[in-house]
Amino acid sequence: MFSKLSKGDVTFTVINYALLCLVVCLMIYPLVYVVSSSISNPEKMLLGELWLFPKDLTLDSYVLAFKNSDIWMGYRNTIFYTVLGTLINLTLSIMIAYPLSRSDFYGRGVITAFIIFTMFFSGGMIPTYLLVRDLGMVDTIWAVTIPGAVSVYNVIIMRTFFQGIPEEIREAAAIDGSTNLHFLWKIVLPLSTPIIAVMALFYGVGHWNSYFDALIYLQDSGKFPLQLFLRQMLIQDDMTAMSTSGTDGVAQHILRVEGLKYAVVLIASLPMLIVYPFLQKYFIKGVMIGSLKG
Repeated sequence: MFSKLSKGDVTFTVINYALLCLVVCLMIYPLVYVVSSSISNPEKMLLGELWLFPKDLTLDSYVLAFKNSDIWMGYRNTIFYTVLGTLINLTLSIMIAYPLSRSDFYGRGVITAFIIFTMFFSGGMIPTYLLVRDLGMVDTIWAVTIPGAVSVYNVIIMRTFFQGIPEEIREAAAIDGSTNLHFLWKIVLPLSTPIIAVMALFYGVGHWNSYFDALIYLQDSGKFPLQLFLRQMLIQDDMTAMSTSGTDGVAQHILRVEGLKYAVVLIASLPMLIVYPFLQKYFIKGVMIGSLKG
């Protein structure tokens, strides 16, 4: 590989590969450490004996986590919020981005300016809460899916992608008698699979990791997402199985919380880690095309 390269190119390539390997190690190490810590004896971890590989393998932290029925309830709610919220996000983003991508759409420049304005100025948390309350959405599933239903940044990327679709295709479809809605459904969306997959990943990860809206708007614990239950478990120690007393009890409590911390982090992250490889090819293609074309 290096035989056809100049000395400078070889030096650059070697340095580039070395830096990339370093970045990969820096990114992989925390994940490996979390996995190892979740299946290791917490005492070994607190004593600093755990560096990379597990010590004294045990699944007690996972058993403790999954014994809590709130984990399963949180998973169910989070999956529901993620699926519903992502569908709402994609539908509204497409409905906004597609008209703005059409050169024959009158007033699209003004509308785009109004939309971009919201990226820099917003009402703030208190006015948003008052609006959600007045709309009767407090303590409902809509409070965690509607307020952030559209991301202006994602709409701009999607609009730019739509602009890259040749105008000749629309003209040919119009000659064949295709309506705007039919053209969008049958031609534009199938051609836009990469950007739609990217937007689904962006919105889906956002819903999966979200807990602040649920913390503010939801009061019924039966509607709490997984992240809010994990917050209670890790920050508030809201687990009756972990109630202890005395010096020995406090020590055991610390050990169990330390092991549980890494177990629940992995439990919460695993679904997104599983989904991402299937969307990676769309992720690279969609972001590059959506951000550079037009």
